Amino acid sequence: MLVFAAFIEFGYAMSQWNQTVKALQYGARLAAVSDPLTTNFNAVFPTDAADPLNNGKATPNDATISSTCGPALANCSMAALNRIVLGSDGVCNVGTDPHPGICDLNWRIKRENLVVTYQRSGLGYWGRPDGPVLTMRLEVREVTFDLPILGGLLGLNEVTIPAHPVTITTEDLKTCSTC
Repeated sequence: MLVFAAFIEFGYAMSQWNQTVKALQYGARLAAVSDPLTTNFNAVFPTDAADPLNNGKATPNDATISSTCGPALANCSMAALNRIVLGSDGVCNVGTDPHPGICDLNWRIKRENLVVTYQRSGLGYWGRPDGPVLTMRLEVREVTFDLPILGGLLGLNEVTIPAHPVTITTEDLKTCSTC
């Protein structure tokens, strides 16, 4: 009976892990076409060139320059983060939001669990109207599996879902006012 329960729990755990990855992929796509989630974004990634004559100069590929939101909501723009996590209605309800957020796809993911990092990619040019082209990495931390059978029998309720960061190239980084 225990082996049968382990097979069921393993399948359920894989489903939860897949649900988490898909929610992160959706959230990364949504964040790539939304306002930046970090409060220091404009200071770290200025849109104007220092020398106006070099506006067409390529953006350097310096991956050490980055802007991170989280952990513990440090440096996060709460309004932009709420839109990504909670969706357009501001509540985690499956199937009721016309523009869902991450928690509408996976209720285990909260704002506190997300870490978002914008990083230079070397794409684009100084003076580009929408700023440099960056990569954005979205990852989840401290989200645990729900294991009803083995969790109750063996105390495995605190097994953390493995981190699976999703990286995507950003686009315009502007939230659509009609979305």
